Amino acid sequence: MQKFSFLLAAMLLTTLSLPAQKYFTREGKVSFFSSTPMENIEAHNEQGTAVLDLSNGNIEFAVLIKAFRFEKALMQEHFNENYMESTKYPKANFKGQVLDFGKINLKKDGTVTLKVKGTLTIKDVTKNVETEAVFVVAKGALSAKSAFKVAVADYNISIPKLVADKIAKTVDIKVDAALAPLNK
Repeated sequence: MQKFSFLLAAMLLTTLSLPAQKYFTREGKVSFFSSTPMENIEAHNEQGTAVLDLSNGNIEFAVLIKAFRFEKALMQEHFNENYMESTKYPKANFKGQVLDFGKINLKKDGTVTLKVKGTLTIKDVTKNVETEAVFVVAKGALSAKSAFKVAVADYNISIPKLVADKIAKTVDIKVDAALAPLNK
């Protein structure tokens, strides 16, 4: 019995000394920007949820559509009711893989740019996405940033002809997340 207790204690101490493998945030920042000669449209969301598993490179990110904030209230209303139908499609999701994730060294400050591949789902339309993300380790803290473009037509976002000149066909998306170890 003493040998079993010693073995169990040794296993527990070994497990506790291993660095966390999953990193998490509920305050990920997502913004988008649309530019046309008629008008620029920009919105920000600071409630993105992300999980990065450094044991296998899996990454997931979800954002509530209604949490995007616009400079003009009318833009926000049109975005939610007409374009994104946020009551019917409340969130957008990305699920994917960080390629070469082993290059993220949590024991040493540094920056590494890695490819990320996965699927982006908006309004129940799922498309393959491949982009780059910049991972920064600073004083043991991990953060990630990425930027990519989304064609609105790819996700069944209809733009009425009346305002077609005011909304770009492609939108610039930026993601910025400070990740903390996920404690189980």
